[in-house]
Amino acid sequence: QVQLVESGGGLVQAGGSLRLSCAASGRTFSSDVMGWFRQAPGKEREFVAAIRWSGGSTYYAQFVKGRFTISRDNAKNTVTLQMNSLKPEDTAVYYCAVDRQIVVLTSPREYDYWGQGTQVSVSS
Repeated sequence: QVQLVESGGGLVQAGGSLRLSCAASGRTFSSDVMGWFRQAPGKEREFVAAIRWSGGSTYYAQFVKGRFTISRDNAKNTVTLQMNSLKPEDTAVYYCAVDRQIVVLTSPREYDYWGQGTQVSVSS
C-alpha cells in the first residue's frame, strides 16, 4: 500500500523560505513521477512541480520557476520542495502525489496516490 507523508509546512513572512518533504513508502518508485500540488481556499488544486524518480528530470509551474526547487533522495524515498522568496499568494495546502505512467504530469487527475497535505501560510 502506497503511503505519502508530507512535513515541513508552517507560517513564514513574505520573502522567507520553507522546505517541504514527502516520504513515500509501500513499493519501489523507480518508474514514478512525484508531483507537488497546492490548493488555496475556494480554488482548484494546481500543479507546482514534479520530478521523475528515474533520471531526475524536473518540471515547474511558471509561477514558481526560480523560487522553488524540487529534488529527490532515492535512498530515503523522499522528495523535497525547497521554497524560497515566498509570497502571500503561495499560501495554500500543499500536497505530494505519486504515480506511474503519468501522461500529463501537471494534471492532478493523473495521480492516484496523495499525501494528507501540509499548510503553508505566508504573511505580508
